[in-house]
Amino acid sequence: MKKLRSIISNGLLVILMSLCSCESWINVTPSDRLSEDMLFKDREGFVKALNGVYIELNTTQLYGLDLTAGALDAMGQYYTNFSSSSHAFHQYIKLIFTETNEKTLFDNMWKKCYLVIANCNTIIEKCGKKNDNLPEPYFSMIKGEALALRGMLHFDMLRLFGPIPSELSKESIPYQTTSKQQMSSLLPGTEALELVIKDLKDALDLLKMSDPYLVENKNVYDDTDVNLRQFRMNYYAVKALLARVYLWGGDRTLAYATAIEILKAVRDSGTELFPFVTNAAATSSSTPDRVFSTEVLFGCYNSSRGTIHETLFAPTLETAKILTFAGTLNSGRVEELYDDKNDYRYKIWATYNNNGNSVLYHRKYEDFEDNSGTRTYRYMVPLIRLSEVYLIAAECCDDLDEAVGYLNTLRNARNCFSVYPTVDGLKNYIALEYRKEMLGEGQMFFFYKRKEIVNIPDGTQASGTKNVELNKYVVPLPDSETSQRTNTDTSK
Repeated sequence: MKKLRSIISNGLLVILMSLCSCESWINVTPSDRLSEDMLFKDREGFVKALNGVYIELNTTQLYGLDLTAGALDAMGQYYTNFSSSSHAFHQYIKLIFTETNEKTLFDNMWKKCYLVIANCNTIIEKCGKKNDNLPEPYFSMIKGEALALRGMLHFDMLRLFGPIPSELSKESIPYQTTSKQQMSSLLPGTEALELVIKDLKDALDLLKMSDPYLVENKNVYDDTDVNLRQFRMNYYAVKALLARVYLWGGDRTLAYATAIEILKAVRDSGTELFPFVTNAAATSSSTPDRVFSTEVLFGCYNSSRGTIHETLFAPTLETAKILTFAGTLNSGRVEELYDDKNDYRYKIWATYNNNGNSVLYHRKYEDFEDNSGTRTYRYMVPLIRLSEVYLIAAECCDDLDEAVGYLNTLRNARNCFSVYPTVDGLKNYIALEYRKEMLGEGQMFFFYKRKEIVNIPDGTQASGTKNVELNKYVVPLPDSETSQRTNTDTSK
């Protein structure tokens, strides 16, 4: 049996040292470490340990850049590379992952991801089946969130490094369920997916009893736990992730049923949860909510989010660094993607005169001043959003009228006109909505891979498509893993 050596180290977790205000855990850089004996002696220690995991999600190697707006978004074929091999994302746009820079990025991503998974495992192990240092409902909430995070991280590694869905039985990734340094087998993708589903289902069972969204008595929680649930793996975020996982595995029936359960719960429960963004918020000239934060089921709180804009999208960047669409504001890819100029998503695009050159750029993560200090969406990077639930329902529904209804509910919420496509037309509209919704969020590469689409929009040009070989959707396992497998005596 082929095995690989886990890259984790046992014992210590990255943690936050202060919880003195309702947002302190999302404002502190994780730099201090405590021994496990000190960390897990009381409820506060468990909370700090889990908060440390959430902060680690914001690192550049994960959702702070590479797995969202950076490499993954470039791989989603949004952007032009000016036909220049000097562009920082030239190889990613071409889906070439064998050069030194690209191999290093994915190697660092892999290592960071499994390190964070190890931290999740330590929390899960310390929780056990019951822990006197961690009373309910915190026991169920903390263990549930840790299980969900472990499932999410493994799933993203499976989507990236694993086989295309039609070949899911092929060897994929290790599924790490212990914090101990040990050998872990590469699993078939089907088995890895089953373990993701198990973790998410176990998490839902725990969160159903403890999530502040669901429990009646919220007085047992601190303000942080109740008021910042969108920045934590809450019950509805886990359920939406489960629908995403079912769809990846080709189970349209369960994906549809799960999506409908979410929509009924958040829309028909009497108290609307995750309401659609308002016109005033989406189009505000001073404090625009361009991520439509009220609808985000789960996202990272990244106090340095503005650096994403400055690093990748600012119009003052050199052409070899900026990520932008081919064409202009009124032609090319912008014109092709946005069929209604009243669309809130269209309004994230602007032009800037940079030394006489008109530069097209998008402002999704552009920073703004918030004198009130209450607009947490200023620092939000969406990872799971309600619009995806509508799109999953539309894709998996067998009734065309019902499916189109889900599509138009989303479009109308974006200030777009309704459409009435055929079955084939619906598929095209769903793809367009994904492209508009997920810009800057790293999901389009996964969409194309899941659908195994071999002819996709060629972002390097103002129009047209490009052919993609299916093997281009599989990122090779990092050298740090393949070399360990090669050097391991597999006969033992």
